[in-house]
Amino acid sequence: MSGGVLIAGVGNILLGDDGFGVEVVRRLGEGPALPDGARVADFGIRGLHLAYQLLDGYDALILVDALVRGEPPGTLCVLEPDDADIAPAADAHRMDPVAVLSMVKLLGGHVGRTLVVGCEPLDLDEGIGLSPPVALAVEQAVGLVRRLAASEVQRTHNEAEETTSC
Repeated sequence: MSGGVLIAGVGNILLGDDGFGVEVVRRLGEGPALPDGARVADFGIRGLHLAYQLLDGYDALILVDALVRGEPPGTLCVLEPDDADIAPAADAHRMDPVAVLSMVKLLGGHVGRTLVVGCEPLDLDEGIGLSPPVALAVEQAVGLVRRLAASEVQRTHNEAEETTSC
């Protein structure tokens, strides 16, 4: 694929609320179609696969993951990391989202605008299933990701039109 928006759910479903991103993209895949140019995929704990997927070239990446920030459990946030947040790393055994983006750079790739939709977890202990506050945040996150994807598709479409109309 060249261009477009990749929505990537990441996390470990065997560690409670760490499965948040996986659940959000599962629901996105079951719901109404995403805008043309948006693709949704569950990468789970396969960070290296995500890094290689990003080498295909996307205009934008929306990562969905549990994110510990010290907020009340179930709190959603949207972050836009910049290059300063992404330090070089090449440890394929520790492929958190920052390491994935770093790996893409090391492999010579480029990711367009990156947004992280995070949810504050309550429980990251071994076990399957989301805690009640995180489970309640899933539907809200689905709507948020849909709006972000539509906005990013439109933004990249507008930029392409500006480039071609001289």
